[in-house]
Amino acid sequence: MADIKYYDVILKPLVTEKSMSAMAEKKYTFLVHPEANKAMIKEAVEKMFEGTKVQSVNTMNLPGKKKRRGMTVGRTAKRKKAIVKLTEDSKDIEIFTGL
Repeated sequence: MADIKYYDVILKPLVTEKSMSAMAEKKYTFLVHPEANKAMIKEAVEKMFEGTKVQSVNTMNLPGKKKRRGMTVGRTAKRKKAIVKLTEDSKDIEIFTGL
């Protein structure tokens, strides 16, 4: 496994209708590095966003979709998604405010 630093773990926040409704329960969704584990994701969120305390992390691997362009068949890139639940006394993550 590659040497992954905490700032390489979280690739970008995932903003969908379902993830926006889960923010009321202090659940935030991110696309993460495919080789990152739950402990690495927890450490990255707590270091990148000051005042946050992670209660739990749920991860899921999303395989690439099959795409066709004429006779050529290929796949899109696979991804890994993480849903991070914060504790009740934790601060909110600022990048999601105002959306």
